[in-house]
Amino acid sequence: MPVASLLPFTATPNRKSASPTSFRLTEKFILLLVFSGFITLCFGAIFFLPDSSKLCILCSQTPGACQLAPLKPRPLMEKLPSLPQPSSSAAYLNEEAELFCKLLQPGIMHLRDEGKLMMQFSWDNYKRYAWGSNELRPVSKQGHSSNLFGSLKGATIVDALDTLYIMEMYDEFEAATEWVEMNLDFNMNAEISVFEVNIRFVGGLLSAYYLSGKEVFRRKAVELGEKLLPAFKTPTGIPWALLNLKSGIGRNWPWASGGSSILAEYGTLHLEFMHLSELSGRPVFAEKVMNIRKVLNRLDKPQGLYPNYLNPNSGQWGQHHVSVGGLGDSFYEYLLKAWLMSDKTDEEGKKLYYDALQAIEKNLIRKSSGGLTYIAEWKGGLLEHKMGHLTCFAGGMIALGADGGPDDKTGHQMELAAEIARTCHESYARTSMKLGPEAFRFDGGVEAIATRQNEKYFILRPEVIETYMYMWRFTHDPKYRQWGWEAVQALEKYCRVEGGYSGVRDVYANTPNHDDVQQSFYLAETLK
Repeated sequence: MPVASLLPFTATPNRKSASPTSFRLTEKFILLLVFSGFITLCFGAIFFLPDSSKLCILCSQTPGACQLAPLKPRPLMEKLPSLPQPSSSAAYLNEEAELFCKLLQPGIMHLRDEGKLMMQFSWDNYKRYAWGSNELRPVSKQGHSSNLFGSLKGATIVDALDTLYIMEMYDEFEAATEWVEMNLDFNMNAEISVFEVNIRFVGGLLSAYYLSGKEVFRRKAVELGEKLLPAFKTPTGIPWALLNLKSGIGRNWPWASGGSSILAEYGTLHLEFMHLSELSGRPVFAEKVMNIRKVLNRLDKPQGLYPNYLNPNSGQWGQHHVSVGGLGDSFYEYLLKAWLMSDKTDEEGKKLYYDALQAIEKNLIRKSSGGLTYIAEWKGGLLEHKMGHLTCFAGGMIALGADGGPDDKTGHQMELAAEIARTCHESYARTSMKLGPEAFRFDGGVEAIATRQNEKYFILRPEVIETYMYMWRFTHDPKYRQWGWEAVQALEKYCRVEGGYSGVRDVYANTPNHDDVQQSFYLAETLK
């Protein structure tokens, strides 16, 4: 059969149209297709493209398109500025690109810029009042350091390196790089937290190296990693929590269940140490963290759960306390991310994660009478109906891992992630300051509210905002951006002081009582 006969709307090749100004049917059909495609593209882009940084690929390739007004310091709550009108001399393609970008991102670029202004304000005040110190006291305008770092210096500088780079604050990044080159020293008689130094210093240096390619970061990361290796000198290879960098002598926190190591601490070394082996060519780093898995695999797990305490001498569990929040949290996160980081070849890490998640869902996840899904804590077989701010990272984690789970579980896990995100949002919404408490409870007639004074503080933590970010990325539901913006407004209203950003002691109070600490993770995680 001739091809032309398959096209019912085409005319014969030599047939003239009835009018000299009219189109042949073939031309009409093609124009209709082009017009329909254009309309579909516009509406599809408006509703489905999530990332403002990616929305204007076309704009970035057309000079002058989609330029925003120059960034100026201004109050955060100021009305969103209008975008400039397209240039009358712009080519047709540039005008179309300008219109496309305006449709996609009214206000979104402004909101992103406000995050950068918050980072600039945090960094500038740290540099002005606490340069070289671990953290800033923004109320008293001086440096601050906790005993987590011993006499090690520069936690904010190293922790924030990747944020500076991602936000294109290149002058600040170069100043930080120079400080690392000239001043970051590990040769000292100081007892440090292996966990905190690993995630803030080793992690910060590795991230900066992969982003910038600067050799100084690789060299310093490997040097520090070697300083941490003596922590693994225990009968089981489960590392000590605390280590003297000079003597190599380690010990555990005295309060930790008879001298036990803590799940979230020894379980949050895997990603960095695998990279240290890759970058140094020395397998010892990877061997140390893979041995931790071997020890855990040999142990019986109550109800499939991982207790927070493990004795590094006997290799036996300590107190049977299970939490997806403090003391346990990042162990589960690192299982999932180890699998993802391996390009999904680490089948052991995958199995450990999904098995753990199944046990958590069966034994710890509950729903309140008001319909809020929460993750309780487990103590010797009894549930404590408390959920920590730290636990709120789990919404994002479960969403991140949903695609890799069993086929019949993907949708369920995304629903579970959304429910946890909603609960954590409620913990913010039910306070006077619209900032979340350190822990909130579901008993005694209350839901998602802190009932104890020592659980009402907020120290600029990132976990809830992190979950919003993941949920936005995976669902494109605009409520997650709105919730994030609400948190930004609350941070500006209650945590911003003249010298930076401070935590508050009671989120249920009408006026803030500041704790006078700008945590390094505020710059490294929350603002990012």
